[in-house]
Amino acid sequence: MIEPRRGRHEESLPHLAILVFSPEDLASFSACFSQPLRHSNKLYLSEVFIGAYEGTHVALAGPMLGAPQAVLVLERMIALGARKFIAAGWCGSLRNEVRIGDIVLPSGAICEEGTSGHYPGVMCGPSSELFNSLKSGLASTGQAIHEGTVWTTDAPFRETYAKIKAFQSQGVLAVDMETSALFSVSQFRGVHLAVVLVVSDDLSGLKWVHGFRDPQFHESRKRVIKSILMTICQV
Repeated sequence: MIEPRRGRHEESLPHLAILVFSPEDLASFSACFSQPLRHSNKLYLSEVFIGAYEGTHVALAGPMLGAPQAVLVLERMIALGARKFIAAGWCGSLRNEVRIGDIVLPSGAICEEGTSGHYPGVMCGPSSELFNSLKSGLASTGQAIHEGTVWTTDAPFRETYAKIKAFQSQGVLAVDMETSALFSVSQFRGVHLAVVLVVSDDLSGLKWVHGFRDPQFHESRKRVIKSILMTICQV
């Protein structure tokens, strides 16, 4: 059986790590460090860097798209020594009150991706320690924060009217492509992980409205990135 393990010539990682889904956010995170980040490793399609933020050593990995790639990176980073993870990504709103630029803090996730099923017997949720730390840190951003369940899918072009209506009726806040799988693997491996998502687009009216150029979306991401860095240094 194949298990993730540290290679003979691979260096260990700090126990604190940030997983970044988009290349744009990865560049923004990197720019927040006062000293240039050191490239540590390439994990499949993602790059891993090590740096110090306000004296705390942190691993930064990304970009990654979808559950399988995110889980490959998470598994390997655990094998290399990381133990506490905050993941940063984007999501599509399913509710009128969850607007572009708002923050979604997932307290659970509905698994419609194919990866979580291979990690049986786990609860699909975040580390309570990291969740509460993130919640406290994000409160200072001034952005609207929504706690609740998200829907994670492998098929962004199959977010059908019927599915959106069904998940809306269950109170689901948003849809993404990574959260449930990261929750499942972190629980299975016994590490701490929480996710924070910025709303990039809106499906709540059953018509796709994108906000990728919305100034509120860009400003919110900047504030979230700062908040994540401050939080990871305190956990």
